[in-house]
Amino acid sequence: MTGGWRDSRPELAIAAIAVLALCGTAFAFAGAGAAVLTLAGAAVAALAVIRGLAPPDDFPPSYEEALEEHRPASITGFWRRRSGVEAATQTMTGYDFELRGTLQHLLAARLAERHGISLRDDPAAARRLLAEGGTDRLWFWLDPARPAVADQGRSAGIPPRTLAAIIDRLERL
Repeated sequence: MTGGWRDSRPELAIAAIAVLALCGTAFAFAGAGAAVLTLAGAAVAALAVIRGLAPPDDFPPSYEEALEEHRPASITGFWRRRSGVEAATQTMTGYDFELRGTLQHLLAARLAERHGISLRDDPAAARRLLAEGGTDRLWFWLDPARPAVADQGRSAGIPPRTLAAIIDRLERL
């Protein structure tokens, strides 16, 4: 059998002789500790070279996608989302720049999947469907045409009861 590591025997022998000579020199000048340290350094360097020579892992795209789907959510993602909801309930700026986009995406997905309505193209139909559950008061919070409030965080954000009502309405859509 040819190829692989068998073809590189001369280079491996030269590298081993060089490491032994270097370890011998380190032992002669600084003692056994220096020789062991030199040997350890050569081993780390050899591992780095072998890692660099190894071919990269080529997984099929479907395997990578499946891996992403089953990866557990990280605790940092949970805390980031939690702090975004907290900021949204405290200030309008926090709501407009943290949570509003997420809720609009959820509404758009529900409307498109279950009712065939585009939130961006037909906001009037989206508003009618959202108001079917009772009141039209939720539309203010989800209206894609409403500009962001520029109050620099002085006014209160979305009330928690309103946020709960929006989530409940999205689930029922």
